[in-house]
Amino acid sequence: MKVTGVVATPEALVLTTTSGRMKIEPYAPSILRVVYTLEEEFGAKTSLAAVPDAKRETAWTYAETDDAVELRTSELALTVTKATGAFVYRDAAGRLLTREPARGGKTLVAAEAVVNVYDESAEVATTMSVDGMRAQAAEAKETIRRRAYHTKLEFEWSEGEALYGLGSHEEGVMNLRGSFQYLYQQNMKAVVPVLVSTNGYGVLFDSYGLMIFRDDAHGSYLWTEVDDEMDYYFIHGPALDRVVAGYRQLTGAAPLLPRWAYGYAQSKERYKSQAELIEVVREYRERCIPLDLIILDWCSWTGNLWGQKSFDPERFPDPTAMTETLHAMHARLMVSIWPIMNNDGPNHLEMKREKGLLGNQATYDAFSEKARALYWKQAKEGLFDHGVDAWWCDCTEPFEADWNGSVRLEPEQRLLVNTGQSKKYLDPEYINAYSLQHSKGIYEGQRAVTSAKRVVNLTRSSYSGQQRYATITWSGDTAAKWETLRRQIPAGLNFVATGAPYWTSDIGAFFVAKKEQWFWDGDYDAGCEDPAYRELYLRWFQYGAFLPMFRSHGTDTPREVWRFGEPGETIYDTLVRFVRLRYRLLPYIYSLAGAVTHEHGTMMRPLAFDFPADPVVRGIDDQYAFGPALLVCPIVSPSVGGRSTRRVYLPAGTEWYDFWTGERHAGGSWVTADCGLETIPLYVRAGSVLPIGPDVQWSGEALDAPWDVLVYPGADGGITLYEDEGDGYGYERGAFARTSVVWDDASRRLRFGAREGAPFPGDSGRRTYRVRLAAGGFEASLAAGDAVVVEHAGAPRDLAL
Repeated sequence: MKVTGVVATPEALVLTTTSGRMKIEPYAPSILRVVYTLEEEFGAKTSLAAVPDAKRETAWTYAETDDAVELRTSELALTVTKATGAFVYRDAAGRLLTREPARGGKTLVAAEAVVNVYDESAEVATTMSVDGMRAQAAEAKETIRRRAYHTKLEFEWSEGEALYGLGSHEEGVMNLRGSFQYLYQQNMKAVVPVLVSTNGYGVLFDSYGLMIFRDDAHGSYLWTEVDDEMDYYFIHGPALDRVVAGYRQLTGAAPLLPRWAYGYAQSKERYKSQAELIEVVREYRERCIPLDLIILDWCSWTGNLWGQKSFDPERFPDPTAMTETLHAMHARLMVSIWPIMNNDGPNHLEMKREKGLLGNQATYDAFSEKARALYWKQAKEGLFDHGVDAWWCDCTEPFEADWNGSVRLEPEQRLLVNTGQSKKYLDPEYINAYSLQHSKGIYEGQRAVTSAKRVVNLTRSSYSGQQRYATITWSGDTAAKWETLRRQIPAGLNFVATGAPYWTSDIGAFFVAKKEQWFWDGDYDAGCEDPAYRELYLRWFQYGAFLPMFRSHGTDTPREVWRFGEPGETIYDTLVRFVRLRYRLLPYIYSLAGAVTHEHGTMMRPLAFDFPADPVVRGIDDQYAFGPALLVCPIVSPSVGGRSTRRVYLPAGTEWYDFWTGERHAGGSWVTADCGLETIPLYVRAGSVLPIGPDVQWSGEALDAPWDVLVYPGADGGITLYEDEGDGYGYERGAFARTSVVWDDASRRLRFGAREGAPFPGDSGRRTYRVRLAAGGFEASLAAGDAVVVEHAGAPRDLAL
């Protein structure tokens, strides 16, 4: 490819080459959009991922020599070699970020996109699987063919550079260098096509079909199967938090979830009646175990009316009274809904009548605005109007096809089977975006009818931009093995590295026993009666307490805390201890959530986000930061004699405190952590200011109670405390309070900044803090009698410690 012409327009720099045209469009000083086409004109289709107002007015210049063209903003310099069209990306100071191979890195190969067309008379066969109902139509009536392209974008990554992102995948790879990944949606695979580099940049691929990432013997590139043109964004940091902020500028901010969504959620496969739901919550209250959410899994509908969005009147005789009873006990209800419906239930017949179904006459067309609106109408009338608080949009990759049989298919076979099934009913250019559009319908539907309840949508798939629809993605139907638990950690970290902030896992794994199917592969046939499973569950639970959503779920065995022992027994007492710890940390966690929404923050953090200068952290796949203060090191192997030992790396550049004992350690060192079942290795960064709330039973209890503030000396640090009414969208109008708390280590002074924001319901305008220097471990520090009480009513306050 040779550059033969250069034209600057007010919007972009357009390059004509011997093989097509390229457009380089500055979206912000730190963001460039690159489009490459072989057509006469650049495409005009609306992006599903990028928001309409993503582009900011940006000053840029360009210069042309005999050999190259260079475009510059205040933060980026992009050089294009004329002889080959190869791109080199540098920051404004000239530091190399990344580059394409010298021969050039962009390839478009003509391909044919095939879209099937069905009519309502097509013969449809339905089957049931562990993963729900599936419907298959006979041969399509006709096909539509159009010209498209395979695209390939190649890179030459630097030695020592680490790459993260691409979503949540089950293989457990943290640093993506030296690996490959098939990017298509399926159970245990949630795709977000974003790469983030420790060199201080990210790449967002605006593409919705099958993709393949490679950094192996075949090359270093991302390939897409069906696109009209190549379209991607280059985002400069250099801080990885700033890369995330750039991604959310492009694709939308993440709304704030309600406060209760950060508490504990109890689920299993499945609660079957109104009485059972109420009884479980009542048992939690009687045992004084904190809880905020109870979840109703599939088959809330009548009989075999799969996907009907209403309650079976025999098992749920008075759903409005049910939700009122749960609300009176300060618990919320989440209900599972599916995109697939059949057996001529009311929802199915209505959707069919309104022509809102895809070709299998069972899956609703989430790409149709009319069908999305009808789907929401059905969910509202059948569930939301009865007081349901949240959605579990299950099976958001509705054409998955390999969850059957006793033998797991090879990765390439799985790719072909699953994408082939999707392409029977969806345009191949959009098979990865179903969950994005489904989530859009739920979010826009609920926002249109009320501002009193924040949207919460737990969904198994994800895509670029889906965070703007208040979704939480979980890692799918895992099997109970220690290796599975270990792999969950990098799966979640790579997901949040893309800029999608809310991720979780089925605590204890979904499948616990072993059966004939390849996926039903747990190691514990006796479930919660097996002491070995109890230990795995406990370790998963301790990890789950430091995830954005804290949720137990699965099949084969009950999941309530009391199924794992009784008071006085180690497992039971430790489960209760960690639930209570989660609730005591809610002022910290909700402040992190406020930063996610207001500052494009990231709650669960790969270590490279906070320690970019420490090369050791780049390959660590079993530790992570939870906010700026905490270093979480889950136990991912069984104990010996009730004790576990694991090596922990304490990142360089700071000192660390053992959360439980208060022991102080130097950074840049490995330590061997020895702990019983009662704890996991957990450390606090020097300079941290950690707000601790009261011991409560639900997230909205005792909101005006004093907070303890623990200061960990040894470095400067701080936190921005965040409060609002806990639900509703008043925060979008400024109804919240933010208070900057800054620790100056040299002067031993803590400064409470001015309280910012507007009053909100329940806001007294003041808060009492009991400030303590950390002295020993967490419990010892809280018990210390030397707290300094601060009444903060909005004006700045300085405090000497």
